[in-house]
Amino acid sequence: MENSHADTVVIGAGTAGAAIAAILAEHCDQSIVLLEAGPDYGPVTSGRWPKDLIDARAIPNSHNWGYDSGKQYASRVIKFERARVVGGCSSHNGCAAIWGSRPDYDGWASSGNHGWSTEELLPIFRTASDRLRVRIPLDEEITPYQRACLEAASNAGIPRVADLNNLDENLGMGASPANIDDQGIRWNSSFAYLDPVRGRPNLTIIGNAIVDRLILQAHRAVRVIVSVNGTSHQIEADRFVLASGTYGSPAVLMRSGIGAPKELRAAGVEVTREVAGVGHNLHDHPRVSLIFNGTPALIKATQAFGEIHWMPDEQTIAKAQSSRCGPGFDLHIYPSGGSGAHPPRDWYWTLDIACMTPRSRGSMRLRNADPLAAPIIDHRYLSDPDGEDLQVLADGLEIARRIAACDPLRELVGDERSPGTSIASRSEIEAFISTHVAHYYHPVGTCRMGPASDPEAVVDARGRVHGLDNVYVADASIMPVIPRANTNLPALVVGERIARWLVER
Repeated sequence: MENSHADTVVIGAGTAGAAIAAILAEHCDQSIVLLEAGPDYGPVTSGRWPKDLIDARAIPNSHNWGYDSGKQYASRVIKFERARVVGGCSSHNGCAAIWGSRPDYDGWASSGNHGWSTEELLPIFRTASDRLRVRIPLDEEITPYQRACLEAASNAGIPRVADLNNLDENLGMGASPANIDDQGIRWNSSFAYLDPVRGRPNLTIIGNAIVDRLILQAHRAVRVIVSVNGTSHQIEADRFVLASGTYGSPAVLMRSGIGAPKELRAAGVEVTREVAGVGHNLHDHPRVSLIFNGTPALIKATQAFGEIHWMPDEQTIAKAQSSRCGPGFDLHIYPSGGSGAHPPRDWYWTLDIACMTPRSRGSMRLRNADPLAAPIIDHRYLSDPDGEDLQVLADGLEIARRIAACDPLRELVGDERSPGTSIASRSEIEAFISTHVAHYYHPVGTCRMGPASDPEAVVDARGRVHGLDNVYVADASIMPVIPRANTNLPALVVGERIARWLVER
């Protein structure tokens, strides 16, 4: 590839980026170049896709950026898995296709982001779900452990619901809608969006393309510097759309000199445009786990089920409410384990608890100007000054224990391996959570959407970077507040929403 020109360059072919490039290629008479840092394995029919990326039984780790918490936690390292492959995290995740709750998107709109209310987004959620082949598993597909959790939750006061994507239903447990087709294939955004348009002459997909930075002139970006298979190139374009994710998109902006001046200079980057909020507002759903050993009866039932049916690692989710809950709900409790992901010599099952309304905020900074250097990621879990996140998780752990103590689950799960029954008082539970908190794999917020009057806002309600005429961000990084959902579908909806506006322009 020689130095070239395109009408639009989309940076990142992940969950949102694949959709953006496809929509632009299909609806605009323009040349679109889609850059992906990882490999492009072609259409689903190519036969080149690695099995772990399409087999939805377990979450793969083969195409991971390798990000982690470094030395921030003295006793452990938290891995921040992000996928480096076309399709992005939709090629690499648990396939939960969850929408959230009505207050999520109405909250975005009421904070000055017009066009993002729940009613305005619902048609896009439906379209995106259809294209990803989202379906709710049938009862006969639900594993013995997951089925027991559904019954136990109902006995604990969390009723079974038919559709977790009812945005007005804020208490209940059900089988998770998932982008898994009836053959057990993880139907990622590359299959859903790129495959139908791969033959179009106006779309060029370039894999193994590491984006360094944008080159600015006045209020516009004029070219992108990218290394493809180790060779540096420059692509000029009239418009640039960043869809590299919550860690990747702010990193490209910062390497381009767009961000908080003090932070840019500390990384050895020359300031080209002051946008103070780049890399700020990082947050995720903090999570903690109850782990059980299981019993011979559960192991036997699981093995028998696995001889007939496929077994995903995750399959059901409960929406629950802590004692501190306001509108909507504030907890996910979800069972996992007991599938082919865990060999028989170490069977275990979990009830994971996630705070869906986190108040804690962290940041992402550049380590240096090298595009291959991992950024410094600091989520600052449980750091909110009032301690609300910790209290919500502590309530959630107590609710999860009540579920585990109900029939038919209590006869199946065996001993509590972690934290163990010796951790019983509220103070002991809070101490355990403080040292074992992890994440739900849903980072958002580092290119926060908001009006220009918001000093921390990075993009406006149409995704355009404040102060620049032709640079947009369209992925989970622009979410001002995380929705009460696995961010798989919401990230795709962000991409679709902004792509449709770009088509109109």
